Amino acid sequence: MTLLTFRFAPSPNGQLHLGHAYSALLNQDLARQAGGRLLLRIEDIDLTRCTPEFEQGIYRDLAWLGIVWETPVRRQSDHFADYEAALQKLVAKDLVYPAFMSRGEIRAHIVEHETAGKPWPRDPDGTPLYPGLDKVLSPGERRRRMHSGEPFAWRLDVEKAVAALPPGGLSWREAERGNWAAAQEVKADPQMWGDVILARKDIPTSYHLSVVVDDALQEVSHVVRGRDLYHATGMQRLLQAHLGLPAPLYLHHRLIDGPDGRKLAKSNRDTGLSALRENGATPADIRRMVGLG
Repeated sequence: MTLLTFRFAPSPNGQLHLGHAYSALLNQDLARQAGGRLLLRIEDIDLTRCTPEFEQGIYRDLAWLGIVWETPVRRQSDHFADYEAALQKLVAKDLVYPAFMSRGEIRAHIVEHETAGKPWPRDPDGTPLYPGLDKVLSPGERRRRMHSGEPFAWRLDVEKAVAALPPGGLSWREAERGNWAAAQEVKADPQMWGDVILARKDIPTSYHLSVVVDDALQEVSHVVRGRDLYHATGMQRLLQAHLGLPAPLYLHHRLIDGPDGRKLAKSNRDTGLSALRENGATPADIRRMVGLG
């Protein structure tokens, strides 16, 4: 029998805070209740912002909290070939296209559109959707521009990808805390994200692509993460469907707010785990602070 598998997957681009502590502790609690495994994954595809110092801080903070994870730890920066292989499957299915518009060109196009009194659609995070003007380029023109060295990113043609799905659309199973048997079907709406980037020249993958590949390769059965990633599940289900990857069960937990009522950020020193530890907090204190005491 395959053990149920949970994972905690932070990015080493800052110090862990109370929100990370809640997610890590909840994953460990649920894994123990289910008699399952807990994995730690380091999501360090952003080679500019992620540092070895922050990565070591993650290990230190989690060990102090009493989190026990299986080894070896999967570091995404060591597995770019896995994500490239997945991308090439989507290229072969003609579901992605090279996008050449710069940030300035995107911004100018949207400003022109909105100046004419037409609101521009935005994704759940508030980012304007990509205009997608590159989709009309001929295959020959795409190849010419790519081979000339012009910068581009691979973007998913979300309309084409959705149209290629079998009848019935997509959904995922969402559970309340620990009640996996009563998980509810949630309709996926990947189109709200538009044509997302799947890979760049400087970063040969993206969050959406790498996370679905990793969850499949690591046989993750239960994804327990923050409510801020709830809508992202729709895009990830679309990629799972076209890459032939299994869909885990999902639980999107509440977020821990900062003293000002806003979502915690890694720049908030007063809620950083290392600062709290230095000020005398204990792991039991942290559990109480996040409502797990």
